[in-house]
Amino acid sequence: MASKEKEVSDDALDKELLAGLDAEELEYKKDAEISRILNAFKLDAYSILELQPGVTESDIKIQFRKKSLLIHPDKTKNPQAPDAFDRLKKAQSELSDEKTRTRLDEAFADARMLLIRERKWTVDNEELKTSEFMVDWREKTKQVLIDNELRRRKQIKAQLAEEGREQRKQEAELDARKRKRESEQAWEDTRDQRINSWRNFQKGAGEKKKKKQKPLG
Repeated sequence: MASKEKEVSDDALDKELLAGLDAEELEYKKDAEISRILNAFKLDAYSILELQPGVTESDIKIQFRKKSLLIHPDKTKNPQAPDAFDRLKKAQSELSDEKTRTRLDEAFADARMLLIRERKWTVDNEELKTSEFMVDWREKTKQVLIDNELRRRKQIKAQLAEEGREQRKQEAELDARKRKRESEQAWEDTRDQRINSWRNFQKGAGEKKKKKQKPLG
């Protein structure tokens, strides 16, 4: 009887130890995934979600669901979980937006063609199917995305500068019209004063003339 009790006790201990190991392994996986997401290339939503271009909308949703359940801030105590989860959500949102995803797909297509031209390959070259090429393709896509982003920022900067010049021009025109209105108003406000001054001047001039014309007695 004592032997059976000991066996039950050992089984319970084994299960407890295994449960502890499973929990520790799960936390390790969560931490590793959070680190991977935070270190993934920000401009490449595919990389953040660990997907390849060309996947379906359903694939994107399933992958996001799987990874969000793993790293959700409510599921782990990792202090970086909120940042990783926000980045994951942003990547999923970008791939769900047709225009944003199209721009990203075009960057991948441009990078692929650049590599083919640089290596003087044809589009049916067997090397295009190798894992080595996939790594190079991803790196080339990084360069293309960075160039595109720098170009976009430059355009925005130029646009803002032009908008600033236009705004300053409009403000100068408004200020000029305001000064003109104020000047006209000031001229109108002093109209009576000018008229009275002129009348007084005329009156004074007339009296002086009469004095000069006074006959000698």
